[in-house]
Amino acid sequence: MTTFTPSPPLVFEGGAKPIIAMAHLGPLPGAPGFDRAGGMAKLIDGVARDVEALQAGGVDAIMFGNEGDRPYVLKAAPEGLAAMASIVAALRPALRVPFGVNYLWDPVATVALAVASGAAFAREVFTGVYASDMGLWQPDCAGALRLRADLGRPDLKLLFNVNAEFAAPLDTRPTEKRAESVVFSSLADAICVSGAITGQAVDQSELARVKRAIGAVPVLANTGVRIDNVETILATADGCVIGTHFKVDGNTWNAVDRARVARFMDKVRHLRGR
Repeated sequence: MTTFTPSPPLVFEGGAKPIIAMAHLGPLPGAPGFDRAGGMAKLIDGVARDVEALQAGGVDAIMFGNEGDRPYVLKAAPEGLAAMASIVAALRPALRVPFGVNYLWDPVATVALAVASGAAFAREVFTGVYASDMGLWQPDCAGALRLRADLGRPDLKLLFNVNAEFAAPLDTRPTEKRAESVVFSSLADAICVSGAITGQAVDQSELARVKRAIGAVPVLANTGVRIDNVETILATADGCVIGTHFKVDGNTWNAVDRARVARFMDKVRHLRGR
């Protein structure tokens, strides 16, 4: 079923602390904001420019996400999933770094997309029950991991977001206890710790507690990483996922600013060289 040779793996070993940059897609077909006049060509052109700016700025990996599909759904729409697969396929030849995918907010669809596109990793909310902006949220972790096994991609790394954006868990355990349980029960390859919504910083004390709780499993700061807090965050986290800070004026919905990316990555390289 895999269309492509899988992307190079995302590396955490040796203190690499990768910086994973988001390539945010505009609204896909079926979403209220989809630009019918511009169509798929406009979507591909926009994300292609962002991907080139991110790679020129020196990021370690890129993750494609359907950030523009507001209001978000809990089960992927066929037309949106097909469009996202088409966009990633169109951009594969331009990629020089490992890549991953995230279809908000459907873990089974995300795994299917990752396998079809040859992604190295996938991020989603795989576990838990949440009261969310999208209603009652019950991800299908077992279905996602069984699909990964059935499709023959045990190498596909799954990044588990354990404190979902736009939602509150109905589970009353502290985040670090839920993270520890997820590593044990659900085979998480890495844990993502998020702020309340896209672009808002993680609680650094919470990040530290999660890292202490799960030990060797990588922990990523998933939102709100900026040039002014990355040193503190990377002192604890094993890497970061960054979208908003890399955009023009730090606005989530703007295009990627190559100069902002380069300045940020210059600082990261300095921190790594210490």
